[in-house]
Amino acid sequence: MSLTSIVNKLYFQSRRKELDQYTHHAEELQHEVMQYLLGRAKNTEYGRSHLFAAIKTYNDFTQNVPVNTYEELKKDIDRMRHGEENILWPGQVKWYAKSSGTTNDKSKFIPITSEGLQNIHYKGGTDVVAYYLGNNPKSRLFNGKGLILGGSHSPNYNLPNSLVGDLSAILIENINPLANLVRVPKKETALLSDFEVKRDRIAHETLNKNITNISGVPSWMLSVLVRVMELSGKQHLEEVWPNLEVFFHGGIAFTPYREQYEQLITKSDMRYMETYNASEGFFGVQNDLTDSSMMLMLDYGVFYEFLPMDEFESERPNIVPLSGIELGRNYAMLISTSCGLWRYMIGDTVKFTSKDPYKFVITGRTKYFINAFGEELIMDNAEKGLEAACKATGAQISDYTAAPIYMDANAKCRHQWLIEFAKDPSSLAEFSAVLDAKLQEINSDYEAKRFHDITLQPLEVIVARQGLFSDWLKMKGKLGGQHKIPRLSNSRTNLEEMLALNN
Repeated sequence: MSLTSIVNKLYFQSRRKELDQYTHHAEELQHEVMQYLLGRAKNTEYGRSHLFAAIKTYNDFTQNVPVNTYEELKKDIDRMRHGEENILWPGQVKWYAKSSGTTNDKSKFIPITSEGLQNIHYKGGTDVVAYYLGNNPKSRLFNGKGLILGGSHSPNYNLPNSLVGDLSAILIENINPLANLVRVPKKETALLSDFEVKRDRIAHETLNKNITNISGVPSWMLSVLVRVMELSGKQHLEEVWPNLEVFFHGGIAFTPYREQYEQLITKSDMRYMETYNASEGFFGVQNDLTDSSMMLMLDYGVFYEFLPMDEFESERPNIVPLSGIELGRNYAMLISTSCGLWRYMIGDTVKFTSKDPYKFVITGRTKYFINAFGEELIMDNAEKGLEAACKATGAQISDYTAAPIYMDANAKCRHQWLIEFAKDPSSLAEFSAVLDAKLQEINSDYEAKRFHDITLQPLEVIVARQGLFSDWLKMKGKLGGQHKIPRLSNSRTNLEEMLALNN
């Protein structure tokens, strides 16, 4: 019996039985979570001011607690970072996950409580392994080590009572010491802030290790793996790590990177498993590798609500709990958590593919879309369009962003795409045409605006030089960690900066 099968039997079999409840008891589990959160926080400042103790039903909850963005909670979070206790959650909160900024601030600081670490983030990591081993009983996951790619953290020098950093770094810093026996690189390397130095050190430290699994954001992990290949002189990654069996990935869509990974790792039994672990919480796991949808995790310290995106601009949108969702409809996700976020709009959009159990796909961001002319182009559209264009022309994409040109010198309007190719298309004109046609096929609003080129002219693709997007992130002080390229935007600010660097 292998070490993996022993660990599976001791730690994960019983959890899989609990996860079976997701199929028929989802609403009950969520009601229990709501009651637990309200009960724990009823004596906090926020809980008293919003009458948590009097809330008995979901309707009471919606009447007493407003929908919040970061801006609404920022003052309370700032007080918590200064050391004040019992504000949004009981006790003092030490850790804050630094996330991409808002309209008014460069960064957001998401509270990470001790309870949130245990019953959201680490519980999510445990369930990923539980599902994986359940589907792969012959796995030898724990017979080797896992390469976990994280960010960095540092003291907040103006606020001595708090520490800030990428969520991944906070997880590494607080992880059970026993976990360090089965993970690489060493902690000092994992928490380095300079990604270029970190990348090189990780490659050197892991080159001769028995790596069975890797975890991280696809774009940053690919950069590390390329460096490993450079040092090894091998053609394929399985020549370096013959027992590698799974990549646990998340943070950005995997579709643009899949072909590059499949060329790097050619073994037929390599597996790719998506997770949805954001700074604000751990929400989803791909429990079936033949289905791209993820299971919504229901018995964590997270209560979910959903705002229909077609009512996003409405003064009184019909926000619903899990029991009120409709399959195939695009929703903005709201969460209340044991990290002290209350009816918090996370900024991600999802679409449910199943109710029994509740499974979903991430469709984009509430802010990452182009709707300059009523076309309502979302990231899910973009990913499918790019996939079709790559398939038609043999291209591979490293990174991309897109924004509208509202009117050029010839009074023409169009979408402008800046794309860095890992492998150039056989024809850039064909790539552009297929992308444009696919977007019309899957988005009726885009199709209507493209009709006879009246409102929108054919999209334009500009080829980015190699390394452009990394250079832009570096210029912004966001190279590595969990930082992402903003894919779609109504604003041309980011795109203009990148075009300037491209020239």
